[in-house]
Amino acid sequence: MEKYKTLQIVQKTPNSPVFYIYLNRPSFRNALSREFFTEFPTALSALDQNPDVNVIVLIGAGGHFCAGIDLKTLSSIFDESLSGDRGRSNEKLRREIKYMQAAITAIEICRKPVIAGIHGACIGGGVDIVTACDIRFCTRDAFFSVKEVDLAITADLGTLQRLPFIVGHGNAVELALTGRSFSGTEAKEMGLVSRVFGSKEELEEGLRIVAEAFIPCLIVSTFHRVFTRSIMYPYKLVHREIRDLAVHTLPPI
Repeated sequence: MEKYKTLQIVQKTPNSPVFYIYLNRPSFRNALSREFFTEFPTALSALDQNPDVNVIVLIGAGGHFCAGIDLKTLSSIFDESLSGDRGRSNEKLRREIKYMQAAITAIEICRKPVIAGIHGACIGGGVDIVTACDIRFCTRDAFFSVKEVDLAITADLGTLQRLPFIVGHGNAVELALTGRSFSGTEAKEMGLVSRVFGSKEELEEGLRIVAEAFIPCLIVSTFHRVFTRSIMYPYKLVHREIRDLAVHTLPPI
């Protein structure tokens, strides 16, 4: 298994098709560094292409899921991008943002379902990550915040695009404009998460049970692809894709 600076890949049970990605900077509350945006899509792609993997569980090491983008990383991106010629600086900033967006979108591109297990803080970039996941569970003490507004920046790594489809337009607007924290219980009421657990240990057990219950990989990948496209594309295109997938993946009768 390849080693990463910001992540840890774990197969908890031998021969299990369930693989875990741990955000692994616990001393920084798993804040997202520059290395993360390189390593994360690489790790996802490797698991996506591994035929032994059915399901990916994404969880945070230590006491929190993710405290957002590391402020040092954010500061260095703006400092580097805003030096020199304004036109070149703006283009450099645009490229940096597109690069970071692509790292989060890698979750949607992945053909294997990704389940997020959230405990403690899930702030800013952490919300970007979980809104791209297919299923979200959390602990009762988890708390969430679309924090970017407090830093006078836009939540442009995917939250503003994905959150309205999950919690509704009105809820998404309110959360994005206020930046307020909300609990795991409220997240469940809004539909951001589908289950709430009493502790991290109960969360991990719940994640294991659900992940191991998934049907074989080929069918899982087919349904996952259809559900993802159903959000991104109009009905007719999805209907056509369902037909095409059925032709190519289901055995003849």
